[in-house]
Amino acid sequence: MDDDLQFNDAPHPAPPPFPLDRTVVLVGLMGAGKSSIGRRLAQRLHVPFIDADTEIEAAAGCSIDEIFERHGEAAFRDGERRVIARLLADHSPHILATGGGAFMDPETRTAIKAAATSIWLRADLDVLLKRVKKRNNRPLLKRGDPREILERLISSRYPVYAQADLTVESLDGPHEQVVEAVIEKIASLRRGTPGTPS
Repeated sequence: MDDDLQFNDAPHPAPPPFPLDRTVVLVGLMGAGKSSIGRRLAQRLHVPFIDADTEIEAAAGCSIDEIFERHGEAAFRDGERRVIARLLADHSPHILATGGGAFMDPETRTAIKAAATSIWLRADLDVLLKRVKKRNNRPLLKRGDPREILERLISSRYPVYAQADLTVESLDGPHEQVVEAVIEKIASLRRGTPGTPS
């Protein structure tokens, strides 16, 4: 009897708020939280999480750093485009975190628009800078002062990221808050009332 009680009292994962019928692609600059928020979002929605950068490294047999050093950014972007197209085509609905430059590619944007719901995790410069300093594996940040590089990337990329289906602020706080904001935006889109970007 005690065993039965222990089993019944064991916590169960909360059911997903809705069935995900379309892949969700997270876009944004490095440090926006695409991977960490994506993993939590996938758990909440009971779907797989896939990190495009991890898949690119697996396909290339080396790290992204090494791809940049050996073959250059153009070769990396070509591989990135092909891997993301494959991930969108080969998998049932999932959460896909993409690298910061992926959504800049017109062909990739078109593929994402056709097969998924895109969400821009928008973060302020200071939040991005605080987060990227925790890791030393950002090839683009090794070309000069990280703040200046991020400022340039914000200027060039944010107008393109704004083409995503939804926008959610990635704030300097618990990732769970951002996850809940993403879920609410997706739910609103499903109801046909996406509202204004937060």
